Amino acid sequence: MAAYLRDFEHLLLLTLLRLDEPAYGVAIRREIEDRTGRRVSPGAIFTALRRLEQRGLVSSWLGEATAVRGGKRKRYYQLEAAGEESLHRTQEHMRRLTAGLSINSSLADGHGGSSK
Repeated sequence: MAAYLRDFEHLLLLTLLRLDEPAYGVAIRREIEDRTGRRVSPGAIFTALRRLEQRGLVSSWLGEATAVRGGKRKRYYQLEAAGEESLHRTQEHMRRLTAGLSINSSLADGHGGSSK
């Protein structure tokens, strides 16, 4: 059985899918912050990306050194087929779980989603 995605891992995989090209940490961070309003630290991003890479969901490689970065190389990340499959599975679980729910109305009436 495949391991489930954590919330932040899910965000990272969706971001790589949305960027639709190899991306590096700054671009990934900017996309998450712009689209969600959620502030994320570079350390959190790289820790989670490393975990996703160990699971075969993303791959990474070092780009060329540039003078702009003082000779440092950027690490680029790319979504792998297994990562897309994991996203699809997670989205399908969420679709099934939320089917028929009206989240706004259930919160407004104080029942927190309970149909009892």
